[in-house]
This record gives sequence, structure tokens and C-alpha cells, in this order.
Amino acid sequence: MITLLKIINEGIMQALQQLRGNKLRSFLSMLGISIGIFCIIGVLSAVDSLENNVRGSISKLGEDVIYIQKFSWNEDPGRNWFKWMRRPNMEFDDYEVIKTKVEEVDLVAFYSGIGARTVKYKSSSVDRAYLLAGSYEFGDLFNFEYQKGRYFSPVEYHTGSNKIILGAKVAEELFGTLEPLGKKIKMDGRHLEVIGILKKSGESIINIANFDEALIISHELARKIVNLKTANSFDRTVAVKAGDKGAALVKDEITGVMRAHRRLKPKEENDFSLNEVSILSGILDSFFNVLNMLGFVIGIFAIIVGMVSVANIMFVSVKERTNIIGIKKALGAKSYFILLEFLIEASILCLFGGLIGLVLVYAVINILGNAINFDLFLSASNVFWGIMGSMFIGVLAGLIPAIQASRMDPVEAMRK
Repeated sequence: MITLLKIINEGIMQALQQLRGNKLRSFLSMLGISIGIFCIIGVLSAVDSLENNVRGSISKLGEDVIYIQKFSWNEDPGRNWFKWMRRPNMEFDDYEVIKTKVEEVDLVAFYSGIGARTVKYKSSSVDRAYLLAGSYEFGDLFNFEYQKGRYFSPVEYHTGSNKIILGAKVAEELFGTLEPLGKKIKMDGRHLEVIGILKKSGESIINIANFDEALIISHELARKIVNLKTANSFDRTVAVKAGDKGAALVKDEITGVMRAHRRLKPKEENDFSLNEVSILSGILDSFFNVLNMLGFVIGIFAIIVGMVSVANIMFVSVKERTNIIGIKKALGAKSYFILLEFLIEASILCLFGGLIGLVLVYAVINILGNAINFDLFLSASNVFWGIMGSMFIGVLAGLIPAIQASRMDPVEAMRK
């Protein structure tokens, strides 16, 4: 054991000596490894950051929430367009039936996207703000957080009061530095009092629950403003938060209630879809697995170039130290001592190259993250695999030169 530790120590010392003694040669050797590690870990970190961003956005939908909609998230509507269009739209009475007959669930909510609207306050206006109408539970479904103000009171909701909640961006463009609460804005010829301003959603690649440009009114008020039967039929949803009862059991109950409500015959297929976040997660798994594979393929070519350069340096190193190898073997050094010594040297050389590559990844990630206002990060697992990958590459690159050195005849080696 002590002998092995001495060999490891000697291998490390010789590797460091080679780095100091042949700076340019060592740098050029490490450069290939650095570029390879930079490519692989850089792409993997970018994919991890993208995945974290997208999954974080999707998670806002809720892991235990079932979305009852006309379309399925698991199928492209364009492939069977007429099948989906024949389905009836989700209506408020669907929500009322489910709320009444599906018991022991945390929450049942209904919301509909009415479409783009222009809102005005004095001389300021905002075009194409998206109008959403929700049942009383709508705010709890998405856990609304407010910069200022509040949600609709029960009385305001049930009487359809002229109250409105604004997204952060709409409020900023409409009021600037003015206090928005209590002000009355004009929409579709009606004056609505602002009672709440939502917190800014922030930047995200796929911001599903982004209400920054939204106008939110109660469903009862929406009935007075627009004809909900003819409004946008694609964006109507009944959402059920399963809670402790479990999504599987709740889905079975919803299916039974909806089929009975719509009077579907036993052999008729459902004319509604039950969507969950897990459907999107499965699609994302396949997508990000492909991206990770592409990142690995891109980096592997750079790694091969780096391995060749390191192997070349190790062959040169073996040739330069042929006489010393012969002396060591003549003094009784075992072949595997020599083998291990050169493998350690190659691994140390690649390890330094890998660390340089990781430092470059960290620097580029920080620069890009600040420049594009996107959350990029270098995970501990990627750092670990970067280091382990560098050492593994070193073993592969140094294996043939090390075997060549270990098999030398001591007499022939000393003569050279």
C-alpha cells in the first residue's frame, strides 16, 4: 500500500514537472481536452438550464391538478382537427356539475380566455391585453400573488361588480408611477375599478402561467360584458385540484360525472380530455434526452482530438525518459509500476485541461446569463462528470504509451 502511494505521488510530481518544464507543449495538449469538456459540459449546462426553466414554468400548473378541456395535450390537434372541432365546448354548467358531484377535492375552478382587449386610463392605453374571466376559485388555482390590492370579494364576484385585476405589465404601461388602486379604467365602453395588481411573472422560455399582460375579471361580470357562448371556445377550462384523494381516483369520478352530464352512450368515446402536467413532463423527457445526446455527440469529437494530442505528448514523454525507465526496471521496478506512473501523468494532464474547460463554462454561463437575462447555471453533477470524464480520457489517452513504457527491456532502454 505504501509503495502504491509512493508511485501515485511520484506520478503526480512528474506530471507537474512536465507541465512546468514544457509549458507550451502541455498547454497545447490540454487545450484539446479543455475544448472538449467545454463543449460537452457547456451544452449539458445549457440544456439543464433550459429544462429547469421550462419545467419550472410548467410546474405552476400544479402536479395534482386535472384540466378538463376540449383538446388533449397528448395529441396534435392538427392531426385530427375535425374530431376535436366536433367536440362540444367546455361550459360553466360543466364546472357546476363537477363542483356539485365530485366530492372531497381541494378545489374546482372554471376560467375562459375571452380574447384581446384595449384598456384606457385618461390619455394612456394598452392594446391587445388578454382578458380572462374566472370563477371565484380562479385566484386560488394559480396562487395569485399581488404587488398591491386583492382578489374579488364573494359579494363582488356573485353580483358581477365592475372590478378588475391587472397584470404587472399592463398596470405599468397604463399608470406608470401613479397609484393604480381605486382608479377606473375603460374597457368596451365600461368603467372598471382596479382592485389588484399581480406580481410580475418574470422571464421564462415557456411562461404558461404568465399574467403580466392579462386583465382578470369575474365570470359573473364577463356574462354582462360578452356573449360567452360565442367567445373564444378554445380557451375554456374546468380545473380540479385532487388533493389527498389522488388524481387517479378523481379522474375516474370526473369521467363518470361528465359522461352522465353529456349523456354519452356506453360505446361512445369521451368528448372531453383530462389533461395533467405529467403528460407534458413525458413529452419534455423525450425532448431533453435528445438534446443531451446531441450535446454529447458534439463534444465527443472535440474530446477525440484532445485525446490524440495527449497521447502524442505521452509518446514523446516515454521516448524522452526511456533511459530512466530502463534504470528503474533494472533496479527492480515492476512493469505495472511504470504503467501506473504514466497513466497518472496522463490523467493529471487531462484533469488540468478539464478544470480549465469547466472554468470557461462557468465564465461563459455567467456572462450569457447576465446578458440575456436568463437563469443559466453549472450544476454540481456536471462539474463532477466533467472532472471524472477528464480523468477517464487521460487513462484512455495514456494507456498505449504507458503499456509501451511498461514492456521495455531494461538493458535496451538504458542503451538508448
